[in-house]
Amino acid sequence: MSVVLSPSSVTREWFGDLPDGRAVDAVTLTNADHLQVKFLTLGGIIVSLYAPDRDGRFDDVTLGYDTIEDYLSDSHFFGALIGRYGNRIANGRFTLDGKEYQLAINNPPNHLHGGPEGWHRALWNVETFTSDNDVGAVLTHISPDGDEGYPGNVRARVIYTLTRDNELVIDYCATTDEPTPINLTQHAYFNLMGHDRGSVLGHVLTIAASRFTPVDATLIPTGELRDVADTPFDFREPRLVGDRIGEDDEQLKIGAGYDHNFVLDHESGVEPAFAASLYDPMCGRMLEVFTTEPGIQLYSGNGLGDHVIGKQWRVYARHGAIALETQHFPDSPHQPAFPSTILEPGQELRSRTIYKFSTRGHDRHD
Repeated sequence: MSVVLSPSSVTREWFGDLPDGRAVDAVTLTNADHLQVKFLTLGGIIVSLYAPDRDGRFDDVTLGYDTIEDYLSDSHFFGALIGRYGNRIANGRFTLDGKEYQLAINNPPNHLHGGPEGWHRALWNVETFTSDNDVGAVLTHISPDGDEGYPGNVRARVIYTLTRDNELVIDYCATTDEPTPINLTQHAYFNLMGHDRGSVLGHVLTIAASRFTPVDATLIPTGELRDVADTPFDFREPRLVGDRIGEDDEQLKIGAGYDHNFVLDHESGVEPAFAASLYDPMCGRMLEVFTTEPGIQLYSGNGLGDHVIGKQWRVYARHGAIALETQHFPDSPHQPAFPSTILEPGQELRSRTIYKFSTRGHDRHD
């Protein structure tokens, strides 16, 4: 597909209406190299991302849908901003300052990705901007006290910036008037061959993590930080996603593939550090992930299959995409040894993740 928008442009158009009649818009950001990201005011959902291959051909490398109705019934969180809490909280309960809070159980027996009416279902306010080098949008949302069972009024701001260097920069900010758990992420699914090109088991993956958090039968971390050495979870050196995904490994059986948090080797902080890279030898596209977060969730599209019909009526097959969700660790409110996810009044949550797109020519590893 050829991208017809002018370089460094922003467009906004109607995408559909919610059941209550509120309009959902689609905002398209295009940089000088024609890298293009389209997202919705609903949930900040990234609908498409067009990136060039080594021959200059543009393909849409993220999974998604064509209609608002499909997004409202989506159970895979395609492309969505996730809040208040990305990933799982055991039994949908946590205790804070001596009070127990009950959340929605939308991934029995656990709470997942902020609940069925989490921030992926919110209609965000969106203001766009352009500069000499960048184009982007500021998304804001107020989550009221009691939203999906969480305490405190939370003001959230997320900034999508598409840079001249072909980076999608995501800045997360949040404040609260009561202590509350916060763990924000973006749930884009990537297939660097194109959203409709089948399996990603031939993609080459690197993760800068010497440990991961093994899980129980309900995908809740056990609390252990396990060394990846001599396991199918060792991606410290580039390796095909499918190399060991079919091994007789207890953790792979529990997740039906990879659905695990990796403990990044860098210390979380102010400046983003390298977390992971994904490369497709066939087309030459490369995705690098940098983050200030302490963890990254690798999800190998285990729940996709014949029942998932995406854009242009394409069937999204099992292992048809990878999600690389930068985050704090799952179930942190129950794990005192994990980095804290409790945001206090007077504090400001700040987090940055960068998805950088590039290409590589043919080499002896292709």
